[in-house]
Amino acid sequence: MFGKHEVSPVVRRRISIAAAFAVVAMLLLGARLWNLQVLRGEQMAALSENNRIRLRRSPATRGRVVDRNGKVLIDSQASFDAVLVPEDAKDLANVVESLAQYLHQSSADTQAILDRTAGRPAFQEVLVKRHLDFDEVAAIETHQLELPGVSLRVTPSRSYPNGATLAHVLGYVGEVTPSEIDRDRRYRPGDVIGKAGLEKAWENDLRGIDGGQQIEVDAFGRELRVLDETEAIPGRTLVLTVDLDLQQAAEQALGEEAGSIVALDPRTGDVLAMVSEPSFDPNVFTGGIKPDIWRELVKHPRHPLNARATQGQYPPGSTFKVIMATAALQEGVVNPFTSIGCHGSLDYGNHTFRCWKKGGHGSVNVHEALVGSCDVFFYQVGARLGVDTIAKYARAFGLGAPTGIGIGSERGGTIPDSEWKQRVLKQPWFKGETLSVAIGQGYVTATPLQMAGMISTISTGARYRPRMVQRVEAIDGSTVRSVDPELVEKLPVRDTVLKEVQEALVDVVGRGTGNKAKLKDIAVGGKTGTSQVVTIGKTRLKAAQLKWNQRDHAWFVAFAPAENPTIAIATLVEHADGGGGAIAAPIAKQVLEAYFQLQTDREGTRVAQN
Repeated sequence: MFGKHEVSPVVRRRISIAAAFAVVAMLLLGARLWNLQVLRGEQMAALSENNRIRLRRSPATRGRVVDRNGKVLIDSQASFDAVLVPEDAKDLANVVESLAQYLHQSSADTQAILDRTAGRPAFQEVLVKRHLDFDEVAAIETHQLELPGVSLRVTPSRSYPNGATLAHVLGYVGEVTPSEIDRDRRYRPGDVIGKAGLEKAWENDLRGIDGGQQIEVDAFGRELRVLDETEAIPGRTLVLTVDLDLQQAAEQALGEEAGSIVALDPRTGDVLAMVSEPSFDPNVFTGGIKPDIWRELVKHPRHPLNARATQGQYPPGSTFKVIMATAALQEGVVNPFTSIGCHGSLDYGNHTFRCWKKGGHGSVNVHEALVGSCDVFFYQVGARLGVDTIAKYARAFGLGAPTGIGIGSERGGTIPDSEWKQRVLKQPWFKGETLSVAIGQGYVTATPLQMAGMISTISTGARYRPRMVQRVEAIDGSTVRSVDPELVEKLPVRDTVLKEVQEALVDVVGRGTGNKAKLKDIAVGGKTGTSQVVTIGKTRLKAAQLKWNQRDHAWFVAFAPAENPTIAIATLVEHADGGGGAIAAPIAKQVLEAYFQLQTDREGTRVAQN
């Protein structure tokens, strides 16, 4: 028997073991608390707070773009997006699977979206899908309890109310890429950014400044209330020089043809219209373009994504004779009375250079050579000037380099000279090549925008940089910044030379190759051009005998009214079924008629209002 206070050895051992376990447990608990509260205290506090209070960014509404008369070209409208906070989803795999079903996606696609956001800050929303339709919104709202961590976010979505009109000028937006985020830390995954055209070139003005909300959420990540909010500042408005009514009239005039029309105000360089056809609808890019639509655009045989007005480089053909006549008169290699005989061809070296008129034009001076577009006259003028002098004058008209219009990647065309050929082709210049250059063929290429600038320059004697944006406005309509017209240079020619060429161009339309552009009561100056695409033997085939992509391009450039020009226009029809006078000139006539009718109608409206 044991004494009254004596403890059994077995019990004593058990008590020791229990005490040891208790001490170890306390040590482990203490170590865990030390780790959580001391070593990781700030992190755990943040996670605890984030589990109750979240900071949510409020994307700014992108600025509007309007035409010169205030008509909306780009706007924004409310859209629903699906977002997910993975930390709020207790069973993420199940949530992803269910969400994919409601959004008509595969679970693999949804999971891939989450995988791309690895390394993001905890509790940061992940954009799963933009621009939900009504059924998708209803499904998420109805099944909210089985979708913890999923919510709807109302965001501004880009809208192009005129569809394909001005698409190459306006551009489009898309989701920001990791490399773009690296370059500008203001952006977050899921944000949109300008990808092309004015949307890209004027991104800093259009994007605005994001706001934010401090919100309280429940255990499922559902919003309970807004605790604090900083309003987003919308982007600024761009007021363009473009006239939407004239733009649409030009698009209608070009119709189904592939090509371009550019109309400028020669007094300022303002772009009044800029057509590139075929075009595309920028709305398809807003929510992320679908692969099948992208493939269709990229593989389309007429390349609708190409901005022909600023990126298409074409031989200018006989429209280049405007520059040749100006250079010849200014340099004195001919005067207004110099006559050169044309019998339909010119032998030069071992080659025969033919005129477009088989029987020839007879004896013509510079005025009649422009009116009849005599190739033989300009072959001989080119030989007298030489390629380097021709290049000097062509560059004075703005050819051979980008205009600096500032709406994306612009091509500069090619104005060859002896140095250019040696540098690019590692070959000397041959004199016979100058004859091809003299009629806008050979190595010479230019964009429709450059050719509109060329005819604008000859109409006034001054070259302005093409201007697309007039001013930038704040949300209240006040002007933040004006973009003034920029005079690049005065044409380095005598006034008498300028007048001689202008008068000849008026005669081109009055009684020459451009007579299909003649207006009833307004004098028009212009020049036709037909640029050869391929050389097909000695026999000149008709357009109908050639494949579409082997046919010549048709040009017409013009200005009006001749005595005080307010519009200059370049019209290009790719692979036309005829020459510049037959195809391009009537199209230009329609645009000019629309322009002057709009002027008359608006003046009448102003008078009535006053």
